[in-house]
Amino acid sequence: MLTYRKINFIFLAILSVLLALSFFVTIKWWWFLLVLTIRFVIISIGSAFISLNFHLKSYCSNPLETVKKIALTFDDGPNEITPQLLEVLKKHNAKATFFCIGKNIEKQPEILKRIVDEGHIVGNHSYSHSHFFDFYRKDRLIEEIQKTDALIESITRKKVQLFRPPYGVTNPSIKRAIEVTKHKVIGWNIRSLDGILKDEKIIFARIKNRITPGGIVLLHDTAHSVSILEQLMLHLEENKYKVVSIEELLKIKAYEN
Repeated sequence: MLTYRKINFIFLAILSVLLALSFFVTIKWWWFLLVLTIRFVIISIGSAFISLNFHLKSYCSNPLETVKKIALTFDDGPNEITPQLLEVLKKHNAKATFFCIGKNIEKQPEILKRIVDEGHIVGNHSYSHSHFFDFYRKDRLIEEIQKTDALIESITRKKVQLFRPPYGVTNPSIKRAIEVTKHKVIGWNIRSLDGILKDEKIIFARIKNRITPGGIVLLHDTAHSVSILEQLMLHLEENKYKVVSIEELLKIKAYEN
């Protein structure tokens, strides 16, 4: 498996060889540019797709699961839509994981408490969910994560162990921050794109066509996700799938003992 460290080693070796050869033969400048461009592309792809485990270890599914079990996760709450999602989950007796944003928790603390009271799991999704989150230095990332942890604990008395980086993007700074905070990073292998697409039929089809045992579905606390969740629950029930918690699916602990 290619990782950030391995890629840097490989490309450093290639550049060293090119540099050494340049003392004996003419090496065009664009060879160096090509090597650096390829490195940039590989690192960009590795950073954008959390399931590649390029920078750090993440849990994106349970590939060893053979029983029809699947986990549902919701990002970006809590907000005014979250209670509607909770009603659908209660109706179908299903438990999910909600990766919550700190600034939204401050606005809707009672909804966060309801999530936990109804048996769902809460995870950390940063404090600000800033578009510039990926560019923050390690210390600021730690501050964001720990601030959200403290908010969740003050309301629920739960010490969160699960973290999902905004947009699922990882990089060396996030890796170093997680080494300090000791969170388990949770990704997904079934992306609904409900935060981008608006057509419910397309979103539902994306999820339905990707469902396999051990999968983790990424959804968001959005208005059209309520209808999609209802359709999804009916589809899972018809196909004998059981919706389980992240803890049960991945055999990990969501909270510190």
